[in-house]
Amino acid sequence: MKKTRHLIFAVFAMCVAVTASNVLVQYPFHWFGLEHLLTYGAFTYPFAFLINDLTNRRYGPHAARRIVYAGFVAGLVVSWILASPRLAIASGTAFLFAQLLDILVFNPLRRKTWWIAPLAAAITGSALDTVWFFAVAFSSHFSFIDKLTGYSDSSIPTMTNLLGLEVPVWLSLSCGDFGVKLFMGVFMLLPYGAILAIFMPDIYHGKSQEKGDQAV
Repeated sequence: MKKTRHLIFAVFAMCVAVTASNVLVQYPFHWFGLEHLLTYGAFTYPFAFLINDLTNRRYGPHAARRIVYAGFVAGLVVSWILASPRLAIASGTAFLFAQLLDILVFNPLRRKTWWIAPLAAAITGSALDTVWFFAVAFSSHFSFIDKLTGYSDSSIPTMTNLLGLEVPVWLSLSCGDFGVKLFMGVFMLLPYGAILAIFMPDIYHGKSQEKGDQAV
């Protein structure tokens, strides 16, 4: 029963994080001239990796994948309702692939020092998620999705300056989002480590392995 309650809470938390991110990614960060580099979704999405990694750490990859699938369905439904099919497909598939990659990277590193696995998993997962989402959602190469679903082309064909180079705005936005996700990935180690120290102190101090290590 305790495990069931924990997993239900993790599913709820993942759905909230994904829903918030799918809404906020549509809004550029209009501060400090970063509207072409950043969206608000970059600040909330890393919580999905935190939830995934904590579930993986405690209950293993099988349970973590169940949480990811629930988040995928929630994100796809919310995006389909609030945005276009193209954005829904971009956000849903990016989330699914990135979170499954997170689990794949996390597992071989789970027996090392407590912070290595979540940090490595978050970096690789965030990189895949960012590139995949912004390319599918805003690159003109994927405009056929809008045509197939009867929507006007939502591509962002305009260019902007990034470090002296002329690049598409969508690529500039992805770089900014990834930078914030890297920062947030490091920041998420604080609550991650605190939760381990309080509820799983043996893992935090490297004295033993958790039950999740034996889960498949």
